[in-house]
Amino acid sequence: MAKSKTQSLIDDISTQIASGRLKPGDRLPSTAELREQYGVSITVVRNAVQWLKAKGLVEGLSGVGVFVVEHGEPPSS
Repeated sequence: MAKSKTQSLIDDISTQIASGRLKPGDRLPSTAELREQYGVSITVVRNAVQWLKAKGLVEGLSGVGVFVVEHGEPPSS
């Protein structure tokens, strides 16, 4: 069974974080940049980022962006 576009985006960003390509403190590309880079809708990007936030991999700072958190650090909310 094929992966959903949302799951593919989640997997790719998660892999980048796990491999160290995206380090704690790094800002993820903007929603518009992710949409263009992956060829997906805004809904797919938002759902993927929400999942990553829920798992504590990233946190959003209103008006600033979404950032990778320290591994094992609980999300601050």
